[in-house]
Amino acid sequence: MTRKIITRADTTKVAEPAIAEAKSAKEIAPCYPVMRELRTHLSTPDEFVERVQRQQKDGYRIVYLEAGGKIRAVAGYRLSESLFAGRFLYVDDLVTSAKDRSAGFGSQLFDWLVRFARAQKCQHLELDSGVQRFDAHRFYLMKRMSISSHHFTLKL
Repeated sequence: MTRKIITRADTTKVAEPAIAEAKSAKEIAPCYPVMRELRTHLSTPDEFVERVQRQQKDGYRIVYLEAGGKIRAVAGYRLSESLFAGRFLYVDDLVTSAKDRSAGFGSQLFDWLVRFARAQKCQHLELDSGVQRFDAHRFYLMKRMSISSHHFTLKL
C-alpha cells in the first residue's frame, strides 16, 4: 500500500493513515497491543495470533489502521448472512489505542468497514457492545447506528 506523506503547518511530516488487512502471523502479531486493550483475556501475542489464524479459517478478518509507523486502531470482522438481516458484516472487535482515542482513527476505520460492507453488497453492519462501554455507545450512536436488540448469553 502506498502511503502519501502530508506536511502539517508545523512542517512535521507524518505518514497518512493507511488501512490494511493482517493475513499472516507476521502481520497479525503487531495488532496485539491495541487489541489487548479490548480483549484483556488474551494473555500473549502468540495466543492472539493462534486464535486469529484459527478464526480466519471460518471467515474472520482483521484490519488495522497505521499512522506515523504505529498501529492506532484494529478491527476484526466477518461477512455473514441470516434470515433476519440478510447479508451483513459483523464486527467482532473494534478498538482504538487508548492514547489515540478522539484522534479520528477509530472513525476512519469504522468508515472503512462501512464502505467495505457496501462493496460486498451487505444490507447491514452489525456489532455487539458490552453494556458498560458507554464511550463506545456514544461513538456508535454518533456513527448513526441504532440499538436494535438485546443480546443474551448463557455461559456453559
